[in-house]
Amino acid sequence: MEMLVDLLGVAGRRSGIPMAVCCSSRDELDAVCSAVSNLPDISLASLYSDLAESERTLVLETFRQATIKWAESAMTSVQFGDDGENQNNENKSQMIVVTDACLPGVLSGESSIAARILINYELPTKKVFFLTPRLRALSADGIVINVVAGGEVVTLKNVEESCGLLIAEMPINVSCVLHYFEPLMEQILLRNSTLKFGI
Repeated sequence: MEMLVDLLGVAGRRSGIPMAVCCSSRDELDAVCSAVSNLPDISLASLYSDLAESERTLVLETFRQATIKWAESAMTSVQFGDDGENQNNENKSQMIVVTDACLPGVLSGESSIAARILINYELPTKKVFFLTPRLRALSADGIVINVVAGGEVVTLKNVEESCGLLIAEMPINVSCVLHYFEPLMEQILLRNSTLKFGI
């Protein structure tokens, strides 16, 4: 969990970036929300099965507005050379922590949340969740980060082979992430590219 918090601290410095963290269970969702609730650069919301429909709609609409605002500000920062660092509370990065069961779906008529960064905190237990609902929550030019425990490396490799994905490995030391993360963010701003990382 400490590595996830450090990673989100780095990502949250990118002004207003919309992020989603996917969990397989409500217990993991609660643990993630508790761990990241005090990060200063992140505005946090969660989606879970017993959330009232009106609250769910509000959370999704707020997040979608954040994705629109980020896309507009990303274009401005490319044009004017802004470094994208958070300057004030209005530009906090938006983050949704969501269980697989509550991801917006095609069958329910909901549109994608279009997160720029999608973090799979737990690998989905079924390959179908890895390919369809979770990736559907990602924007076309987003980054997927898979948090993998030591025993899950084989599972991740199996997903990689069966889904035809190429998953690069990210450094374990999150302080090194800045060297990888900032150039990747520039690629997202400048062109459409889907980048996937395993931790």
